[in-house]
Amino acid sequence: MNKAKRFLFLISMAGLILASCEGPMGPTGADGKDGADGKDINETCKSCHNSNVVLAKSLEYGYSQHFRGTAHDHATMAGCIPCHTHKGFLDVISKNTPATITPNPSNPSRYVNNYAASASALSFPGSINCFTCHSSLHTGYSATEFFPLSTTAAVPMTMWGGAKTINFQKSSGNLCAKCHQPMPVTSSNGALIDYARLTTEPAAKYDMSPVSYRTGVHYGTHGAMAAGVGGIEFGSGYSNSEHVTKASCTSCHMASPTGQAGGHSFNPAGNYNGCNTTNCHSGMSATNPLLTETRNYVSTKLKELASKINAIGNGHDILQKDPSDGNYHGYIDIYDAGANPTGYWNNPGQLSQPFPELTNAQFGAIINYQLIYRDASMGVHNYPYIKKLLDNTIAVF
Repeated sequence: MNKAKRFLFLISMAGLILASCEGPMGPTGADGKDGADGKDINETCKSCHNSNVVLAKSLEYGYSQHFRGTAHDHATMAGCIPCHTHKGFLDVISKNTPATITPNPSNPSRYVNNYAASASALSFPGSINCFTCHSSLHTGYSATEFFPLSTTAAVPMTMWGGAKTINFQKSSGNLCAKCHQPMPVTSSNGALIDYARLTTEPAAKYDMSPVSYRTGVHYGTHGAMAAGVGGIEFGSGYSNSEHVTKASCTSCHMASPTGQAGGHSFNPAGNYNGCNTTNCHSGMSATNPLLTETRNYVSTKLKELASKINAIGNGHDILQKDPSDGNYHGYIDIYDAGANPTGYWNNPGQLSQPFPELTNAQFGAIINYQLIYRDASMGVHNYPYIKKLLDNTIAVF
């Protein structure tokens, strides 16, 4: 008998010996007391996962720019993903990442923007989703877990290196402003420019940073304009709309849905349910004079400001016109081999037309143009502040 067979034989014999040692079975004992019934998980799930709650929200979200837009396409750099991705956003919230720009410890002659996500968030950072804003979802599986929101804390502005703060009285707006805030303008060594000089030394030559096609404050200017903070404030007389204290971003952008607007689409276009509420407006509509006059004034003044900025070029525009809609979006028409190969200024194919010198006031005007145009509300978010910012900027030319 080989070793393997011998081992199996010994095991089987041991089982027989042990079985033969058992005594007779005693009488069956009394049944124990039944435990308490567990939670019916199906009933718990159905309190949210039904056509009126989660399904409705997911359908609405399918029409949102958070879902349909291109934000997730820019998820490759630590400084971009806090606003472009799920993991990046939650990373800067959990770590309370500062919005400061400070000397680089490894090279003090250069500066680093500290508002960036950690390296761990760069691995499959993920698209913006339900759990991005509702970080308590599925922790206890109750219908109350849509709240609290991921953050409602005041938002130190990265544009200003944390020196200015967005803080809506209805704090849910701070969740939106965490991403919908302008980005900083930095010098060639990464240091934040001194925005104050744009207003205190308006006639001086602008020399605080290089000027390129993408120079400016990026796209998310909505929170700053709605809160009435962060513009290059020439002159005085600034004030804010009652929207700042009585409303929040959700009041209009997430109002009771109409068509493909409202709810979790975050789209307010054509939906006036959030306006026509108690202690707010009545009869607000697309033809209401309060709305049309606001938008017409800001649109007209923006075109006037663009004309003054473009006049600096003495025959050729400073701002680049988008052929798709004929508007100036705030980009500067400077040659960039990758992003703007047909740019006019500094273009080798145009005999290197040198970009004109700007004054501090003129550079500040370009920033304000971007802030107001990219806010996209044409004054609706905060008409008193936006109007004064436009009027005072035009006046410094």
